[in-house]
Amino acid sequence: MGLTRPTGHDIDEAEIVKQAEQALDDLKSVREETAKVIYGQEAVVENAMLSLLSGGHALLVGVPGLAKTKLVTTLGTVLGLGASRIQFTPDLMPSDILGAEVLEQDESGKRSFRFIKGPVFAQLLMADEINRASPRTQSALLQAMQEYHVTIAGQHYALPRPFHVLATQNPLEQEGTYPLPEAQLDRFLLQVDVAYPELEAERRILLETTGLAEKTASPVLTAERLMEIQALIRQMPVGESVVEAILKLVRSARPGNGEADTDRHIAWGPGPRAGQALMLTVRARALYQGRLAPSIDDVRALAEPVLKHRMALSFAARAEGVKLSDIIAKIAARD
Repeated sequence: MGLTRPTGHDIDEAEIVKQAEQALDDLKSVREETAKVIYGQEAVVENAMLSLLSGGHALLVGVPGLAKTKLVTTLGTVLGLGASRIQFTPDLMPSDILGAEVLEQDESGKRSFRFIKGPVFAQLLMADEINRASPRTQSALLQAMQEYHVTIAGQHYALPRPFHVLATQNPLEQEGTYPLPEAQLDRFLLQVDVAYPELEAERRILLETTGLAEKTASPVLTAERLMEIQALIRQMPVGESVVEAILKLVRSARPGNGEADTDRHIAWGPGPRAGQALMLTVRARALYQGRLAPSIDDVRALAEPVLKHRMALSFAARAEGVKLSDIIAKIAARD
């Protein structure tokens, strides 16, 4: 099987294997520590972790009360990231996120502006209920998420590295929500759908969170170590068959490429950023699960989290009750 290797520098395969084995041990400890606090929801935890390991941002979608905020807090602790939280509300302003310049006067009477950083200046930003804020405020995160700096009064301010946004979103049919603009949705590497817990997980939640003491997570990694693992993932070779599977999946999800279901039901499909997201996350998933190379199964498993927020149903499809997840599943299942 042919391999597609990252470009830009020579790769020592023996060194990659050595680093990967060390990373496997670290990620095992991360999983174990996270499981002390987050019960069940293994797929949700995994996909959120894949976003961080790939160096991207994730959108967690689910009804209130499913521990989305707690998951983000726990991941920040376990990964050793400096975290901040913003509760998005309809009256939130862009300056509440980015920061603002204030006019100060010194003892001599000289006046000058000083920039006071907002909560976006963190390694892990928890954007809670992001779709409860107005589109203007939502868009304030766009530059930060894509370019890793913000611009205030013509001055650039670099964000800490690594920088990740884990945003939670309530379903759009809930009252008081605003749809995220397509440009911002595309900045999220994955959309992670958070469902209700299974029976045994919910039983454990009842028993272990209503006593005098509640379990907390401890740091496992540091920000520097996380960045080392992120760099390692970008060096992992990908088989030609996996590259072809990614290309076929992404292109089949666009209207006008010969897929009957897509042409009939999809208004617009994913751009090249979806393929980039898959190239990163299939490597991260392989490493997270203890493998040194991704497979086509990784592509299929990540098809919905990568594509769902980068596609839109046509009006006719919505009227017929067609589900986007069903269309993606059909496309991903094809050889």
